[in-house]
Amino acid sequence: MQKDSGPINTTINGDDTNDIMDEMRPSKDMDLPTIRESVAKMLIAFGENPQRKGLIRTPERVASMYTELLAGYRVDPRKVVGDALFEVSYDEMVIVRDIEFYSMCEHHMLPFMGRAHVAYIPSGMVIGLSKIPRIVDVFAHRLQVQERMTRQIADFVNEVLAPKGVAVVVEALHMCSMMRGVKKQNARMTTSAVHGAFRKNMATRQEFLDNISRGSEPMRF
Repeated sequence: MQKDSGPINTTINGDDTNDIMDEMRPSKDMDLPTIRESVAKMLIAFGENPQRKGLIRTPERVASMYTELLAGYRVDPRKVVGDALFEVSYDEMVIVRDIEFYSMCEHHMLPFMGRAHVAYIPSGMVIGLSKIPRIVDVFAHRLQVQERMTRQIADFVNEVLAPKGVAVVVEALHMCSMMRGVKKQNARMTTSAVHGAFRKNMATRQEFLDNISRGSEPMRF
């Protein structure tokens, strides 16, 4: 691996991965009766009638929705990875970019959504391509703040692969600042977390940043 200019890279678009939801089935062990009861009480507090035709099944629908949106609490990311770790004599940069995700802000329980870019430099081991989007999804399907989610993804990839370096960049639009408060429609947050070579070698980090910006299009939702 070149020390001065950083490693050559293999870049893979998130759109080319398999369906990332097949291991994120809705959780079956949430306390659904309590959620339904709480939603009904909220409707009353809003001044609504939870028994009117349009709302009578709303508590049930909301409870069911949360079993999917917050399924990440009950998924072990190590089980998601499983045995998809492979010994490979490859020590150049691997990037999986433009991984779409949806999460829930823990402050207002409103969605934030965007894309994640994950890179690592193998140290004798690589991970199955579809597993990185799945890892992103496990941590996104929880009540989150973007900063913590970014760090959790980077820390987990670093832990499970023990690579020479890991870098994660997450870009997101937050409904809590678009629908309420400052009401800024185009403001987006970008967060990053790095380990190993990406922290120590500026050229390596810059190559990663150059690759994820190359051909990048504005987020559209």
